[in-house]
Amino acid sequence: MNRLAEAIAGQGGKHVLILSTPHQKAEAERIAASLGPLAAGLFHDATMHTPVDVTERAMAAYNAAGADCVVAIGGGSTIGLGKAIAYRNDAPQIVVATTYAGSEVTPILGQTENGQKTTVRGPEILPEVVIYDPELTLGLPVNISVSSGLNAMAHAVEGLYAQDRNPISSMMAVEGLRALKQALPEIVNSPGDIEPRSEALYGSWLCGTVLGAVGMALHHKLCHTLGGSFDLPHAETHAVILPHSAAYNAAAAADTLKPAADLFGGSLGNGLYDFAASIGAPLALRNLGMKESDLDHAAELAARNPYWNPRPIERKAIRALLQSAWEGARPR
Repeated sequence: MNRLAEAIAGQGGKHVLILSTPHQKAEAERIAASLGPLAAGLFHDATMHTPVDVTERAMAAYNAAGADCVVAIGGGSTIGLGKAIAYRNDAPQIVVATTYAGSEVTPILGQTENGQKTTVRGPEILPEVVIYDPELTLGLPVNISVSSGLNAMAHAVEGLYAQDRNPISSMMAVEGLRALKQALPEIVNSPGDIEPRSEALYGSWLCGTVLGAVGMALHHKLCHTLGGSFDLPHAETHAVILPHSAAYNAAAAADTLKPAADLFGGSLGNGLYDFAASIGAPLALRNLGMKESDLDHAAELAARNPYWNPRPIERKAIRALLQSAWEGARPR
């Protein structure tokens, strides 16, 4: 954290707007105090799925403060808000990452409006500077550590079968999966140990970098649908869906997924499910607030304008996948 003022100066910043969620308001205020006159204002209403109306309020705060730079403190919600501001005004972004989501190293913005979540890519969306300090993650609750780590792992799994994958992105994906598979159980057992926290940040950086380099497929389409249209929590939804989306694509992408499957006992979907269960991750959409009566509509939305995927997106098969994920059953 001692490097933050230096990073701001390196981007030519003189008046920064500091972003956080309501939960991290105190941390944002502490950082603002440490920056002194560099801190022009705070906006602490960052929200999951980056609602456009929240972004509009943040833009008003940015302009009112006379800001020339944003500092996002936190995980995907805050990082997404910083990206949304930069998408609109090309403000330099500095991220102080405190979870394992990995979105801080992607040029991808997902934003929600009128119950629909859409994504855009662009060079102005990619943050200019990311600061990783494992000490800032020591207080991250175990349940959030687990779900955000699985969120990052989903980026790597999809990267392995992405249409535009390459040998380097695949190598990084497997290494990211390995690092998080090692780190997350250690964090569960010893949340105050800094070594697995450092390893998890390393793994999330790898997985996020993979997502930034290649295209998204079925898994992210499902999670964008469930988050944007049904307001399910972002990281937890990724955690629940990951074993099922991996199982859906297992046969169609067997060769490219083999290194990941080998990490998880040979069957990637079941191996990811067992791993998630062993570290206390959420396993069922119904426990996240999803209604069974909404599954038909979710399947219809997910099959509409589908992302490229190694296995065809079939509405009936997607509906079965969602049923299994809603129940918390092992992947079919």
